[in-house]
Amino acid sequence: MSNTIRFEVDAGGIATLTIDVTGKPVNVLTPEFHADLAEAVGRIEADATIKGVIITSAKRDFMAGADLKDLVTVHDRGVSAAEAAAFSGSLNTLYRRLETCGKPVAAAMNGLALGGGLELALACHYRVLADAPKVIVGFPEVTVGLLPGAGGTQRLPRLIGIANALPLMLEGKRVKPAEALKLGIVHETAAAGDVIARARAWLATGPEPLAPWDRKGFKVPGGIGMQNPGIVQTFMVGNALVAKATWHNFPAPPAILSAVYEGCQLPMDRGLAVESKYFGKLVSGAVARNLMRTLFVNKGLADSLARRPEGIEKTQVKKLGILGAGMMGAGIAYVSAQAGMEVVLLDTSLEAATKGKDYSGKLLAKGMQRGKVTQDQADALLARITPTADYAQLAGCDLVVEAVFEQRDIKADVTARAEAVIGKNTVFASNTSTLPITGLAQASKRPGLFVGIHFFSPVDKMPLVEIIVGKKTSKEALARALDYVAQLKKTPIVVNDSRGFYTSRVIGTFANEGMAMLAEGIEPALIENAARMAGFPVGPLAVSDEVTLELQWKITRQTEQDLGARFVRGVGYEVLEKMVSLGRLGRRQGGGYYDYPADEPKRLWPGLGQHWPVRAEQPPVEELKKRFLFIEALESARCFEEGVLSHPADADLGSILGIGYPAWTGGALSYIETVGLPEFVAECRRMTRLYGPRFRATRSLKKMAGSGQRFYPLPTAGKAA
Repeated sequence: MSNTIRFEVDAGGIATLTIDVTGKPVNVLTPEFHADLAEAVGRIEADATIKGVIITSAKRDFMAGADLKDLVTVHDRGVSAAEAAAFSGSLNTLYRRLETCGKPVAAAMNGLALGGGLELALACHYRVLADAPKVIVGFPEVTVGLLPGAGGTQRLPRLIGIANALPLMLEGKRVKPAEALKLGIVHETAAAGDVIARARAWLATGPEPLAPWDRKGFKVPGGIGMQNPGIVQTFMVGNALVAKATWHNFPAPPAILSAVYEGCQLPMDRGLAVESKYFGKLVSGAVARNLMRTLFVNKGLADSLARRPEGIEKTQVKKLGILGAGMMGAGIAYVSAQAGMEVVLLDTSLEAATKGKDYSGKLLAKGMQRGKVTQDQADALLARITPTADYAQLAGCDLVVEAVFEQRDIKADVTARAEAVIGKNTVFASNTSTLPITGLAQASKRPGLFVGIHFFSPVDKMPLVEIIVGKKTSKEALARALDYVAQLKKTPIVVNDSRGFYTSRVIGTFANEGMAMLAEGIEPALIENAARMAGFPVGPLAVSDEVTLELQWKITRQTEQDLGARFVRGVGYEVLEKMVSLGRLGRRQGGGYYDYPADEPKRLWPGLGQHWPVRAEQPPVEELKKRFLFIEALESARCFEEGVLSHPADADLGSILGIGYPAWTGGALSYIETVGLPEFVAECRRMTRLYGPRFRATRSLKKMAGSGQRFYPLPTAGKAA
């Protein structure tokens, strides 16, 4: 019948629609599927011999929803909110036709059902879900700046009640079969091979082809409207929690609340129209574009190793050497052993190396307490980590990662000692966060196999790895580094060599701007809160405490020593120097900008006001938010102009996943496009006059603003979502 749906009718009049969208690993909502489903529904409506319908999938999973690669272009194509709403409206109309076709329809969900796939199932009268470990259902749309736009905001609350439905949509939570059954999202669960038989058994009972909300006297479980105190409280609390979690930077959560509140007080068809209106506003907006482009499209490309050089055979690390068993080395050992690698964890003494291995033991103990790790799994992982002080044990390693102190002479020493043992084709990687790879590679006898692999702390939680290509780093070394990161199931970005590379260089501007504000007499709490209100996970003073002011000072002094007369003091230099002289070195050293009392929340150190008195008149919070967003975006633009970055996607992924740039922006370079390049350059001009040359727009930004260029090319203009 089509390239997306197989339509078969058996002798008993049961039509089976088997979804199989060609060319896609999972079923997604494509224009062709939409047309084929419309044709199928028309046939179901018109054919009196069809007594019932089963919808299932030929693929491992049922359906994953809309193809975000299409939706991501809506904003840049200039599609209006009304036009985008029509896309949602057409899908709602189609699903509603299926729901009211006069024939009972059962969904035989043989695998996961997310987004529009779950919405298709909800438009069926009966749902059987496969009970298997990897099967989940849910509405993840909020994570990419959208709301369920094919009936989800209307059917789910009517089915399981508003109090149960809102968290699933506001948090993008996915639930397993048992919970889906308990909540009432599905009617029964069965083995994957039995879902069609169970759906057929339900049809054999001769059920009435009506959804609950189409029955006379239907009421939303738990109630709806201002007359219900419990529901009023649900929405009041929901609004407060959304505001606290998003600082009003993400439009999707309040849109979900509004669609549910307004739509569920209306008949279904009018409620669906309300949903489509809000969907149109979201999908045509910049925030949804930013989230879809960076965290779905570009992340997917990075995870599939889009930056990997072609023509080089894929490799796998079976044995890994790690030099340095401190926090970073210990974290790298854990994630590598978790990925199945044999790990040699080397330090200056067996005691120090064993302490590094103990870090993995502590993480595993927590995992066992939470029921996520078994004793056998923990024992097997720990058995793969060998602590040692003997360089000879590095023999046979496929890759060595150096994670010692940020001092050039120490790194040079361990490089030479390791290279005396490892094979001639073993890649050597430095986990340095700031020192140029080209300079460190001077201590290597084979700089072509020397590469930077920069992890973020804590390694077990941070998803990003920054790979740095030195002047002599070969394509083979880059490819093998990327293969290693893929084994860890982390997201890589690739940058060219520079002092601080990309992420450390950019987050340094964030910390410096906080110190500059402190020196200006801005209230420390206002500095921290402004950053959080902009969408940063923590303020610049808290970040400095976590990184440690001691490390920042060592890096600053090393840079000063390396550059000599070319060194320029940053705006935070004097503040940092003062804090170090006062012994306020950071959280691990007992306190920095914050105090850390035992068994109490951290609090800003009262002594800050003594050394940097707070001025009487404080600036607007919006101005402080802008300073943080602009200073990191500007440094990203400088990195792009200087060739540290070759692709804007690496800047956007690196800034969000590595250093906490607000996700709603899509990343540092996407933020510039969200503001608009001409507007961004004009604002830089104003801020330069107020705060100094660090806010001066780069030459390439000015050129782009004048010529209408962008970091990401515009898609072909169009009028359909």
